[in-house]
Amino acid sequence: MGDVEVHALRGVNLDLYPGEFIVLLGPSGSGKSTLLNILGGLDTPTSGEVLYLDHDLTATSESELTRYRREHVGFVFQFYNLIASLTALENTALVTEIAKNPLDPAECLRLVGLEGRLNHFPAQMSGGEQQRVAIARAVAKRPEVLLCDEPTGALDYPTGKLVLEVLERVNQQLRAITVVITHNAAIAGMADRVIRISSGLIVEEHRNEKKLAPSELTW
Repeated sequence: MGDVEVHALRGVNLDLYPGEFIVLLGPSGSGKSTLLNILGGLDTPTSGEVLYLDHDLTATSESELTRYRREHVGFVFQFYNLIASLTALENTALVTEIAKNPLDPAECLRLVGLEGRLNHFPAQMSGGEQQRVAIARAVAKRPEVLLCDEPTGALDYPTGKLVLEVLERVNQQLRAITVVITHNAAIAGMADRVIRISSGLIVEEHRNEKKLAPSELTW
């Protein structure tokens, strides 16, 4: 930023494993979203390495990063980014046109509990339903990595718990690495592993010996 350098992340060293449900916890501005964007191939770090299996994502071209995002990563954002003129089924089916081994869009919507809303448009659905469509769209490509940026941030408490239950179900059935970033410490209770970030640094990392079900969370 002109003469000012902002170190969004500093010395992050992290391994992620298939089937893990990971919560990245930290306040606004701590570097969570930057880390998520690097994991998803949206941003490239100024130094260090990002390895996906045997691929070095920091040494690839933009077209190869696009292929990585298209074939391996599903994104769920705080604001649903649905196309208003398309139904839930059509929004979900969009990604299957570019995926190598997609899931059936209707089956994805059934997985998130929306089998009765296939032909509804976003304006006809609640915020929680729209977020579940966004999750169905993310998983329709059968991703190995599912990245969720504040997926409950715009939702009330009951709806937020429902969305977390959906993410847990998707994680268990697809065995995708699932990373959820949040500033809500209560959500950490459902994670296999909790990583706390502050000022671009990992300040704490621990595994939950006893995970909580989303229905047990209170905040």
